[in-house]
Amino acid sequence: MGNQIVPTKGNLLATKKSLALSRTGFELLDRKRNILIREMMALIERAASIQDKIDNTYDEAYKALQKANITLGICAELSLTVPIDNSLNVAYRSVMGVEIPMVSLEPVSIPIPFGLNSTNSMLDDAYNKFSDVKRLTAELAEVENSVYRLADAIKKTQKRANALKNIMIPRFEATVKFISDALEEKDREEFSRLKIIKKQKNAQ
Repeated sequence: MGNQIVPTKGNLLATKKSLALSRTGFELLDRKRNILIREMMALIERAASIQDKIDNTYDEAYKALQKANITLGICAELSLTVPIDNSLNVAYRSVMGVEIPMVSLEPVSIPIPFGLNSTNSMLDDAYNKFSDVKRLTAELAEVENSVYRLADAIKKTQKRANALKNIMIPRFEATVKFISDALEEKDREEFSRLKIIKKQKNAQ
């Protein structure tokens, strides 16, 4: 690219400005990438912790349901009395321009929907355990979706940073060197020409 540009002082200044902007852009992208990586790693640790809680709570919930089935018979009909929960909300927060979801379940008090005379505490325990699973699943969905979005943003940011570091910055550096060398050579030629003219004048 260097030999395709006219070596003038104006082009030298413009190229130096582009080089400075590219270096600043690379620094900003690198800083953004590091922040996104830290955010993502923290979320990955959180996701692992939530998954462990879900696994344990699921295990406890199914054990409680098995006990309820043993003492009450299969609870399929009772399960139909559980109302649909529409308390799920999704909002967003921004991390370095990346929209991260915030999933929440409204703390709505939903009474146990089946009669106490036809059930026992084991079914109540299973109901409460599965409610905990629902809350944890919503939390895990938020974290996993956030990790996916951050990973995608990190990949794009890295690609742009690499383009600046490996292509644009070296290209501008080469152009600056080409123009600077050409201008220096031109100055030397002009200096030599003036010396010859001065020498000729003195000889007359």
